[in-house]
Amino acid sequence: MKILVINGPNLNLLGVREKSVYGDQSFDKYFNDLVNYFPNVELTYYQSNVEGELINKLHEVGFDFQGIVLNAGGYTHTSVALSDAIAAIKSPVVEVHISNVHARESFRHTSMISKNCIGVIAGFGMDSYKLALHYLTDSRSE
Repeated sequence: MKILVINGPNLNLLGVREKSVYGDQSFDKYFNDLVNYFPNVELTYYQSNVEGELINKLHEVGFDFQGIVLNAGGYTHTSVALSDAIAAIKSPVVEVHISNVHARESFRHTSMISKNCIGVIAGFGMDSYKLALHYLTDSRSE
């Protein structure tokens, strides 16, 4: 089983930026923990601050991978193009957020991508990714 974890803009700064919101752990360290937690899954990680690169990556893997975990960062609230890319692929996409976006600024309450994702997980810190991976691995192994 192949699953891609994609992080969007500014998430390369996890562990450094706004620690009160996002925690103090780098995503590279956390991703290593995920790989160890899911040893029977071929996990791949991709991060970009560029919208078009995120879309290209979705197109590249979206017909071969069994799932995608996507934290689109700020593009969640603005990108029709990212939403369209998710709709165009066959791999199921789970939208994740580290923080509870509904407890934050009102502009974060709207997601342009949710309607094309199979589900949304938000507010559980880095464990939002683990919860998404549990869903994808449990639902695909039946």
